[in-house]
Amino acid sequence: MTYAELILPEFEQEMASTRKVLERVPDDKLDWKAHSKSQTIGWNANHLAEIPGWVEGTLQGDSWDISPPGSEPYRTPSLSSRAAILESFDKNVAAARKAIAAARDASMQDNWSLLMGGQTIFTMPRAMVIRSFVLNHTIHHRAILLVYLRLNDVPIPGMYGPSGDES
Repeated sequence: MTYAELILPEFEQEMASTRKVLERVPDDKLDWKAHSKSQTIGWNANHLAEIPGWVEGTLQGDSWDISPPGSEPYRTPSLSSRAAILESFDKNVAAARKAIAAARDASMQDNWSLLMGGQTIFTMPRAMVIRSFVLNHTIHHRAILLVYLRLNDVPIPGMYGPSGDES
């Protein structure tokens, strides 16, 4: 079984579940936050839309410096509507799917690094980056967004079975 054959079914399932959550984000609540130290609903939704966009760079490069010395740091997009967030998410998922399908098995054990200001934050094999930095990271922020939606009385969809709103 190739790497793509192994990971794509899980990727598809998690992206479909994430899209169901993003579809519930209310445009009038994008600035809502649970706590002064928390990010907003809009920030989390934008972050979820951007994460699959990291797959191509992970599979095609050796590293990513999110704050390269002498250059502007990377910033999470700040799209201001559910429709724009979904459009970005769909575009990034399609590109990620294509990159994963084209991934060479031999390169999946090659190390990839996340840098900030030229300093290494982490280095791990590409396959682990996709699992941790993309899939697990998506699930983490999706869960945060689900709690924020629940706190705003937005019915939430089920992920691995029906939600309390669907039972």
